[in-house]
Amino acid sequence: MSFLRIGAFTLAATALLGSPGPGIGALVAVGRSKGVVGGLKFYTALQVGLAIAAAGSAAGLTSVLEVVPAIRTVLIVVATIYLLWLAWSVASAPVGERAIGAGETKVGTARGGFLLGVANPKAYIAFASLMGSFTLLQNTVANALLKWAICVVVMICVDLAWLWVGALVGAVKLRPTAERAMNVTMGVAIAAACAAAFL
Repeated sequence: MSFLRIGAFTLAATALLGSPGPGIGALVAVGRSKGVVGGLKFYTALQVGLAIAAAGSAAGLTSVLEVVPAIRTVLIVVATIYLLWLAWSVASAPVGERAIGAGETKVGTARGGFLLGVANPKAYIAFASLMGSFTLLQNTVANALLKWAICVVVMICVDLAWLWVGALVGAVKLRPTAERAMNVTMGVAIAAACAAAFL
């Protein structure tokens, strides 16, 4: 086992999995809307979905998705519908006094987090790249398991940090017009991250 290679893999995983994309855009929006504690259900469900996606990539699911494009298409459609709904919900969320009690909205549900984790196209691209580019252990199964475990730990840490960033942004008191502009900007950012992931 080379600790240098493990360190390089962890660094690459942090860069790829921690860079902005649909999941991180959603986490920031949920953190801003619900705070860290209120966003934990979405965050946890997202981590479960991403862990399943990472396991699938480690087991060669990415190859299956290339051979059976219909499965990949279904995942992309599900992720796109959810992300566009989330983008609209964030952009049109109540502002000012009407925002009181808005933390109870359907934005950032556990079900949505899980679907996004399982169907996130950017995540599959990142996992496929990570799983195919490093050899940490000579045993194939042990190598895949170690890479999966590192990816899961990295995701847990970086995604929690992004949820916290969203909560910090949400704690800033803004005038209703500025808050509306921020909501629209975040909604557009989520939609743009979704489009970028497919390109």
